[in-house]
Amino acid sequence: MRVLVTASGGGHTGYGVSIAQRLYGKVDELVFIIPRGDKWTRSKVEKYSDSIIEISKPRGPKDSMGKLLLRMPGAFIESLRRVPGGFDVFISSGSNHSVPPAIVARFKGMRVYNLESSVRFTRPSLSAKWLRPFSHVTVLQWEEQLKIHPKGRVYGPFYEYPEYEPVDKGYILVTGGTYGHRLLFEAVDKLELDNIVLQTGRIDPRPFKERHPEWTVFQFDPDFGKWLAGASVVVSHLGKTVIDASLTYRKPVVIVPNPEWTLTAGWEDGKILARKINAIVVEDIKPETILNAIEEARRKRPPQYPDGAKRLADEILGD
Repeated sequence: MRVLVTASGGGHTGYGVSIAQRLYGKVDELVFIIPRGDKWTRSKVEKYSDSIIEISKPRGPKDSMGKLLLRMPGAFIESLRRVPGGFDVFISSGSNHSVPPAIVARFKGMRVYNLESSVRFTRPSLSAKWLRPFSHVTVLQWEEQLKIHPKGRVYGPFYEYPEYEPVDKGYILVTGGTYGHRLLFEAVDKLELDNIVLQTGRIDPRPFKERHPEWTVFQFDPDFGKWLAGASVVVSHLGKTVIDASLTYRKPVVIVPNPEWTLTAGWEDGKILARKINAIVVEDIKPETILNAIEEARRKRPPQYPDGAKRLADEILGD
């Protein structure tokens, strides 16, 4: 069995890692396709991958649809050249980056699994919608997603295996994912809290370090699991980090959707996900609102769900 998996940055990389953790050592070859130049994703997947292929990502979350359309033909050309034949299964972890290689994989005879994001409830992601006609299975993580993908198949949520024993080290972990969440960071910046660990992503961390020398501030850490494992509360954008915080490390979670990301999941999706994982969701991004949400989240504990990534891995392996 030879398997190709896309890890397309941010939470999509997390989905790819989740399934790779369940397949690693059980298949003949496991190869990742990642965005060109994405060092963070490479550092996340290299321990599970026999080799890594880089293909350009047409669009980031703040880029226009015009840029996507302009860059997509080049991504298809790259995929035709770089997606190898002879593989049995292709797993798309989502994002526009996964679309060209998934379609090429289908025409090269692979069985295509098309994964919908764990934070999509009110409308399908563009990548999952575009790949439906080319996929053998649209993989869903929640029963509620059957409303947006009636022919999909529910497996359960995808979350990474814990790399550390969960403990409470007394800090609040604030993260905006790969691209950062400026509005959230600016609100937390005004709070009189000294027990903050802030992961800024592509937003410059220096102003926060200068104003808060008592904080731990960094852009990326491939060993991010240790920060999730030690947190008292995790405050994050609407993405896979809240799934791993809740289901992998059993942490109280505050979800703060990023209104700057117009084509991603939004407030209504955040409310539904919050109910699923017993989290607090914040729409009005103000310091006092964030502080109240943190205190309320401390009193909540996440539920348990079936392991969706294992169910998919078992299906692929024929167990």
